[in-house]
Amino acid sequence: MAYPWGMTEQAPDRLDASLIALRRILRATEIYARKLAASVGMTSSQLRVLQIIAGKPGASAKPKELATQMRLSQGTITALVDKLEAQGQVVRVRSETDRRQTDVTLTAAGRATVDNAPDALQQRYVNAFRKLEDWEQAQLVASLERVAAMLDADAIDAAPVLTVGDISAG
Repeated sequence: MAYPWGMTEQAPDRLDASLIALRRILRATEIYARKLAASVGMTSSQLRVLQIIAGKPGASAKPKELATQMRLSQGTITALVDKLEAQGQVVRVRSETDRRQTDVTLTAAGRATVDNAPDALQQRYVNAFRKLEDWEQAQLVASLERVAAMLDADAIDAAPVLTVGDISAG
């Protein structure tokens, strides 16, 4: 059978399979985001900020460190920290080493949120990804980067967090 644009008989099946796989990924992130919002009242990105701070000595981090680790702009981190501070999850304190800088410190409520949050969707992914052979990891990264480019999404500001919507919102 002849298909437009030079497709073979298998191509429509592969096309549908690829769209279904993308939709499943999107649905999984939507479902997790709803579960997280219901259980701890925040977005995946906000929880990731808390987790990063919780892992630092003294449960404190500089905004620039957060931006670098999450691969987000300073402005996006500022918006996330603003929301977390308004919720009582973190406080901003003057740095003891450089009074011109501010540290973001986890509060007791922030620690409780980290301790009580459901397992992150990306943690499941990380665990499975680490079990792959090196060549499989490289192939998967290349394929995902190609998909991002196909969707003109390769230049979008994105953190290594599986979430939906605006990462600074919520």
